[in-house]
Amino acid sequence: MHSLTLDSTTRDRIAATLDGDGWTVACLCAAWCGTCSTYRATFEEIAARHPDKQFVWIDIEDQADLVGDLDVENFPTLLLQRGGTVAFFGTMVPDGGVADRLVQAQAEQSLEELARLAGSTDERREWQRECNLRVLLGGAA
Repeated sequence: MHSLTLDSTTRDRIAATLDGDGWTVACLCAAWCGTCSTYRATFEEIAARHPDKQFVWIDIEDQADLVGDLDVENFPTLLLQRGGTVAFFGTMVPDGGVADRLVQAQAEQSLEELARLAGSTDERREWQRECNLRVLLGGAA
């Protein structure tokens, strides 16, 4: 496996990456979701293509005590974050090619551009407040 599954034993390791300026790609799912179960293998394939990034599988219901009440509209939802900046948060079609292109496109952005984009719309500002894994996992704000 190339990704980590968020739980009490991996929380500190995931938080440590978020305290730096590396990339974290999180898939937010639920155990009961058949689409998520099928997508897990695809997510692992994407993780294998991006060994320089931390990939995290988060069951938002089972791990609610760690991540709080994230407002997910549908599954799977991807969250891409570089350090303390949420670059993307949204429902993703369960297509590995689309997700891989999203990861590549976000990773090409400079820190300055990511910071500018983070405050560019109400939706993106909300991502910073409500979906920031660094804050949710208790790391530095």
